[in-house]
Amino acid sequence: MTIKATPVIKDGCLMVRGKVVLTSVPQNILVSPASNDSAFFGATDPTPSSRHVFKLGVLEKYRFLCLFRFKIWWMIPRVGKSGSEIPMETQMLLLEATEESALKDEVNSSEASTDNTFYILFLPVLDGLFRTSLQGTSANELHFCVESGDASVQTSQALEAVFVNSGENPYELIKNSVKILEQHKGTFCHIENKKIPVHLDWFGWCTWDAFYTQVDPQGIKEGLQSFLEGGCSPKFLIIDDGWQDTVNEFSKEGEPPIEGIQFATRLKYGLKFVYVWHALAGYWGGVLPTSDSMKKYNPKLVYPIQSPGNLGNMTDIVMVILEKYGVGFIDPSKIFDFYNDLHSYLASNGVDGVKVDVQNLIETLGSGNGGRVILTGQYQEALEKSVSRNFKENNLICSMSHNSDSIYSSKRSAVARASEDFMPREPTFQTLHIASVAFNSLLLGEIFVPDWDMFQSTHFTAEFHGAARALGGCAVYVSDKPGVHDFKILKRLVLPDGSILRARHAGRPTRDCLFVDPVMDAKSLLKIWNLNKLTGVIGVFNCQGEGRWPMEQEAEEIALAVPSGPSSLSGHVSPIDVEFLDDIAGEDWNGNCAVYGFNSGSLSMLPKKGVLEVSLNTLQYEIYTICPIKVFGQNLHFSPIGLLDMYNSGGAVEAVNCIIDVSSCTIRVNGRGCGRFGAYSSTKPTLCRVDMEEEEFTYNDKNGLLTIKLEGTGSLTEIEFMY
Repeated sequence: MTIKATPVIKDGCLMVRGKVVLTSVPQNILVSPASNDSAFFGATDPTPSSRHVFKLGVLEKYRFLCLFRFKIWWMIPRVGKSGSEIPMETQMLLLEATEESALKDEVNSSEASTDNTFYILFLPVLDGLFRTSLQGTSANELHFCVESGDASVQTSQALEAVFVNSGENPYELIKNSVKILEQHKGTFCHIENKKIPVHLDWFGWCTWDAFYTQVDPQGIKEGLQSFLEGGCSPKFLIIDDGWQDTVNEFSKEGEPPIEGIQFATRLKYGLKFVYVWHALAGYWGGVLPTSDSMKKYNPKLVYPIQSPGNLGNMTDIVMVILEKYGVGFIDPSKIFDFYNDLHSYLASNGVDGVKVDVQNLIETLGSGNGGRVILTGQYQEALEKSVSRNFKENNLICSMSHNSDSIYSSKRSAVARASEDFMPREPTFQTLHIASVAFNSLLLGEIFVPDWDMFQSTHFTAEFHGAARALGGCAVYVSDKPGVHDFKILKRLVLPDGSILRARHAGRPTRDCLFVDPVMDAKSLLKIWNLNKLTGVIGVFNCQGEGRWPMEQEAEEIALAVPSGPSSLSGHVSPIDVEFLDDIAGEDWNGNCAVYGFNSGSLSMLPKKGVLEVSLNTLQYEIYTICPIKVFGQNLHFSPIGLLDMYNSGGAVEAVNCIIDVSSCTIRVNGRGCGRFGAYSSTKPTLCRVDMEEEEFTYNDKNGLLTIKLEGTGSLTEIEFMY
């Protein structure tokens, strides 16, 4: 008998693929189809209200991963096994299900075969003027909260509040679900349907940690000069918070300070893009309502009202201050005029794009303005329209925007910060930063290119951060102070022409890491996978023992102490950890791979399900380039690896083809960049050429590592291996 995948309610249970997922489902819960295999869940209440909390059912014994806002601006992950562990403001919930429906025991659960495993996804979404979030209770009940953010915007029913879907591949499940929602809701677009900013493929510098709010043209010039002298020049610049007049937000004439902005047109350091920071409301506290230059935007002083969900997690000092002193709020009917005036002025002075911060503030200003959802949509639409009008290439970076209001109102915005800031002065935040971005990218990566934020190349965790960004599929930029750089690390990320080897997708945790805690369980390594054009890549990171998730110390069931000092952990990597590797390997691939370790310099041959052991101390990492081996000619096994001294070696490989005649076989590889270029070859070639010129090469007959030296910058090079 065929079991339908569509979620249904039967005998008081929510069932998916014949498995009981939730019990004790109340009678007021409604189900409506979203697609052939997915559904929306909603509920009714006889009393209209601007905020409802509905019980969906009881959740027990399933391993889960959730993404929740621990404070108003940002999400972090949490794993668990029951509804009581699901925090308020949860915006994604992923369950792991097997044929047995529930966990058997701790040992078997971590080693469970993927053959009989499927995944169930809960996404609380926007429903008209209301937004939804999930939360658990001490009785293991799973609730969903629908709220408008305006006491006058009320409802007695929420028909499409929670989207539920299932699938065998968790990454395809999330992607397909977001695409279904894109078509059904029509309020946002999937990342595949957005224009991707060009700056992502170039190395950048941000002024924030270099100067904080004391940024000025002279400091920027000194910084660019020091990068130039080290042979690693940024091609995009973000002038962060500090360039505006923080008393009036703008100068007395209502314009940005001319000296700081016009300097962008005078920079002579090969910059391709200059971005400038501003907040969605103008500045952190909005604009000055008494300013003559602001009057045309009808500003007024309003006081934020936070959702109980935000107040139930961690409070933020910014919101405490704004609740006390108020926000200079621009009339929504005038917000496009404000953005257009600001952006056209910036563009006329050589600025190419904007980083727009503090976006979630708008959710707290919905009272009297139709609610948080409609207000966020108005601001987002105006922002995207102005950016499209005034800047090329969709040059917009969104930040502090991890609420579902913003996520599901994004039609054009293609880049968003994926975690709380890199904080160089907070040593216990570093591992949390890496893990947060990787897990948050499961959801955010389907709607935006996740921005991993800046880091500093001389920080004690610089290699850890640099390695993660190399396989994050993101922009690579630093916030070094002028003259304070580690060019050895930077040149593992950046080619001489300023371009980077960006992977194709958002870097996300491997399947066997989805339901473990790589920061606090004292046993799990974090593995992040991605794809290049012809290779896969896996980064392995030991994030244990250097930090603690926010709010975890308050949970009574968490008794783990954070160990101090290096803590060695062991794990394994396998080609099968790289999702969709078959897609780039081609139809005739037999499953064998060459696996190159960046730090160890090792080269191993593995079948698709083969395993390599890896051991790392805290804050150590290893990157493995996974290279599908192809068979050419009679019995030549070959696979390009890429630039061996770059973190994402395989990002340098653009194409491979083979020419075979009666007496010889020539393999041509198109590669980028310069330095040691490596490949696996089962046989030593007779001759190597680079751009038609014969070049010396080395060949290790023990492991098949073939190496040739490339000169140049970042342009394409044709490499030929003759056999």
